[in-house]
Amino acid sequence: MTHHDHQQDHSHAHRPPHSGNRTPRLTEVPAFTEMISQGWGTYVVEARVPDGAAEAAAAHRARLAERLGGRTVVVGAGRAPVRSNDTSYDFRADSDFVWLTGCQLEDAVVVLHGSEAVLYAPPPARPGDPAFFSDAMHGELWVGASPGLGEWERALGIPVRPLSELDAALAAGSGWWAGRAVPSDVVTRHGLERSAELARACSDLRMVKDAWEVAQLRAAVDHTVTGFEAVAREIPAAVRSGGERWLQGTFDRHARTTGNGPGYASIVGSGPHAPTLHWVRCDGPVLPDAALLLDMGVETNTLYTADVTRTVPPSGRFTAEQRAVHDLVEKSHRAGMAHVKPGVNYLDFHYAAMEVIAQGLHDWGLLPVSVDEALSPQGQHHRRWLVCGIGHHLGLDVHDCAASDWQDYMGADLEPGVVMTVEPGLYFHAHDLTVPPELRGVGVRLEDDLLVTAAGHEVLSDALPIDATGIEEWTARLLPAGAVV
Repeated sequence: MTHHDHQQDHSHAHRPPHSGNRTPRLTEVPAFTEMISQGWGTYVVEARVPDGAAEAAAAHRARLAERLGGRTVVVGAGRAPVRSNDTSYDFRADSDFVWLTGCQLEDAVVVLHGSEAVLYAPPPARPGDPAFFSDAMHGELWVGASPGLGEWERALGIPVRPLSELDAALAAGSGWWAGRAVPSDVVTRHGLERSAELARACSDLRMVKDAWEVAQLRAAVDHTVTGFEAVAREIPAAVRSGGERWLQGTFDRHARTTGNGPGYASIVGSGPHAPTLHWVRCDGPVLPDAALLLDMGVETNTLYTADVTRTVPPSGRFTAEQRAVHDLVEKSHRAGMAHVKPGVNYLDFHYAAMEVIAQGLHDWGLLPVSVDEALSPQGQHHRRWLVCGIGHHLGLDVHDCAASDWQDYMGADLEPGVVMTVEPGLYFHAHDLTVPPELRGVGVRLEDDLLVTAAGHEVLSDALPIDATGIEEWTARLLPAGAVV
């Protein structure tokens, strides 16, 4: 035997047993399935439903039943979408489902006969169930212990049945309305009607928040304010290295710690990125002398979200040009907020804020027409630098109540209990040749969350300053000592 042959033979001798064979499917190995099904202790995991959520959901169901005349409807929680191959995004339950149940359980479906509810949910895959070890998405061996149906029933105050019983429950009806997150195969199999009217009804009813919902939004805003403070403290580190993503990550970590997470993709735009309305890539540096736009909101564990924007100077001081833009946006912001009160048409705040913007741009010589012509429906020249809307309802969705018809949303009058944003801005892109060079690459937005009250409105986010001097002082105060850049 040659030395080479000896080496080959020695290597072969140390191969693992069964090397080269197909690995067995564990579900088909009786010895394994018997082994893994035994020897587990019993345990109870309580369903985590925030205080007041079940009671609020019961009141919401009663309002929906009154609106729909007791019609039977079917509303689903939905399922996390696939991110890539066999991985999924984090699950976030459908907002209408949460509003009606207080529950955030994936794949669950609620059937409402008027205000009477029955929830159908997948039981946890526990020891003895093959899915316990074979289902990497839902098996408890993979994802951890979870509440049983009994725990959910006690927490929610409504009957909870296995999801396997849903088909039998739906077979008893005909033409029932289905929400957007009910699986398509369920809709088809049982002749359900995917109803735009159901979506509109939930959207309309969610416009006026009850006291419990307002408390959730207060908490969301309060956590968002402290998140802004955490971000400001990290500005010097982001300037040195890490850039926009360091600040985005700072806020998102804060949101995950104080609530469910960010209510939407956090926007961090420095300098030439600030005029990009939805700058969520956040892949640029933080420039020390450029205005830094921060649009961020914490979503609470009850899934109500804040939505706040401030534009700050990383150095602690705005340049003259940045301050001029900020002052005009602030003037517009205050004009818009002054029109947020009961009995006033929803769009009045929009028109008031736009008038200030148009006048300011005209004073700077940027409008090719008069202010009146620019503000006319046939003009809108000023919208080149403010193409987006400047406010929206706020609640379980960051752009809440979006399924309502125009006349019930923008055409309606404000009333106490509405929570909305006001967010004018000016966005001068770096490649915009219609503005002077010193304005190019400057983007400024101010956004606050307002609660309409009987007397007018309350600015829920008023812990953050809105004037340029106040923002400079706020930023400088939070920057680490000696770290003003």
